[in-house]
Amino acid sequence: MNNFTFGQYVPGKSWIYKADPRTKILLTIALIVLIFLIPDLLWMTYALGAFVLIFISTRISIIKILKSIKGVIFLLLFTVILQLIYTKGTELDPNPLYTFNMQIGLWQLLICIGLIVIYFVLKKYIPFKLLFFLVLFAIGFIVLWKNPFVDTGSSFSWTWQFDNMKWADFNFDIYKAGLEKSGFIFIRIVLMISITQLLTLTTMSTDINNGLEWILSPLKLLKIPVGVFAMLISLTLRFIPTLLSESRKIMQAQASRGVDFNEGSLKDKVNQIISLLIPMFVISFKRADELSDAMEARGYVIGAKRTRIDLLRFRFIDFFCIFVVVAMFAVVIIHMVGVF
Repeated sequence: MNNFTFGQYVPGKSWIYKADPRTKILLTIALIVLIFLIPDLLWMTYALGAFVLIFISTRISIIKILKSIKGVIFLLLFTVILQLIYTKGTELDPNPLYTFNMQIGLWQLLICIGLIVIYFVLKKYIPFKLLFFLVLFAIGFIVLWKNPFVDTGSSFSWTWQFDNMKWADFNFDIYKAGLEKSGFIFIRIVLMISITQLLTLTTMSTDINNGLEWILSPLKLLKIPVGVFAMLISLTLRFIPTLLSESRKIMQAQASRGVDFNEGSLKDKVNQIISLLIPMFVISFKRADELSDAMEARGYVIGAKRTRIDLLRFRFIDFFCIFVVVAMFAVVIIHMVGVF
């Protein structure tokens, strides 16, 4: 939870803060669509380089983006491994780049179980849990790849004894297509998270509400309460970091009472989750009541026409950003039809 930064606004004075919220919302959607239009790894790498340049120009701390990516790092690793396993060679390049001769047996299974136990026992004492996990994962892979119980030339051979405990041999082939596809999907997910995070970091919830209401205004012709819908979205984004902060306080309070969220049996885990969820629900309802009272005190009426202190206006920076994104779309489409 400490790594979750989605919905948090970080004040700043760079060019992106001066852009209209309508422009930022629309261009965020457009860039996500553009990412799905990019057909290959090379152009996805170009897109990553372009985003890095844009991000550097905003002068936002890169730690904010890295924290949001860190929260899904296991999903990214799982996706990459699946692509490497299931993606085979193409007709033009059917041969693998490298073949790992793997084997599984009793001793390999016991060692892997031991590594899992070591991780769960020591992870609360290790500051860099992700690095610790990757090291143990690499050790488990080596155990399956290179049998450590082989004949070393000594007078007593281990080979016969441990070969009798071996269950199966199999090959793990790494293809060029698998590497390209895994890298392609990895960069795509990172870009989607980073672009969305850039919107929430540089736009206040009230501006997001006003921008969404303007974008969805054509739906008013269908008698859809656009203002209420936009308000719900902005309030949701606004209270994500607030509720996460409250959850950290609850966990610290429960820990001071002897609750250890990292240890215990399945029954203890269920009780620990309940001890966290019940106060969270109570606090959520309390926050909702306080918010409704504050909105009523300020004269908010559902469906009523409201005025704004800050009027939305398109500036030069908005038109320039739109021009850049349209140019990127044009380049990608030209590449897709085969001109490049």
